[in-house]
Amino acid sequence: MDLGTDDPVLPARVTIPHPAGVDRPPLSEPEPAPTRSGRALHYRRRSYHWVLSWFLILVVAGGFAFGLRLFVVQTFYVPTGSMIPNLLVGDRILVLKVGYTIDRGSIVVFRRPPHDTDDPSDEDLVKRVIGLPGDTISSKGSTVYINGKPLSEPWLPKGTILGQSIRQKKIPPGYYFMMGDNRDESYDSRDWGPLPRSYIIGKVFLIIWRNGSPAFHLR
Repeated sequence: MDLGTDDPVLPARVTIPHPAGVDRPPLSEPEPAPTRSGRALHYRRRSYHWVLSWFLILVVAGGFAFGLRLFVVQTFYVPTGSMIPNLLVGDRILVLKVGYTIDRGSIVVFRRPPHDTDDPSDEDLVKRVIGLPGDTISSKGSTVYINGKPLSEPWLPKGTILGQSIRQKKIPPGYYFMMGDNRDESYDSRDWGPLPRSYIIGKVFLIIWRNGSPAFHLR
């Protein structure tokens, strides 16, 4: 025996026989790499789902905006100067259509009453509520009287001229007496009488546009 040799001794290779009667499991084959057509199909599916998702979002958002405008709030444009100085020509106003109360001094938007023939092109009008249902209204000089007492009108500039006088009358239940703040230039309930409650669209609560730029003024 040559003790000086450095050759390594390798272990013998052992083969374990497969048990008889047991099928050898098949070797698993590697999954084929995705083809170009498969990748294109996957991309088309992702694009379809993306487009469908955005379509549904836009439909829901559009329906919400339409419902909001139809039932809750709506934007109106002020076409005339009958409400100067508080509303100017060209103002954009937001009108609340639900959940509001009508008080003396409220500014409201309403459908044109049947007896208003001043400008038929204006389907909707905006005025201030001066007389409430059951009130007796009249005027003396430039002062409005409600139930025989002078009405304080802090929304008007001092020295505002009334213009056309108010013949004394009792406002029927469910009706309101409307007037413009620009009294001498306003065609209102002094001309076409008290307004039915059913004609009122909503209450003005915010000016959002004035003089060609955004403006947020609470009313």
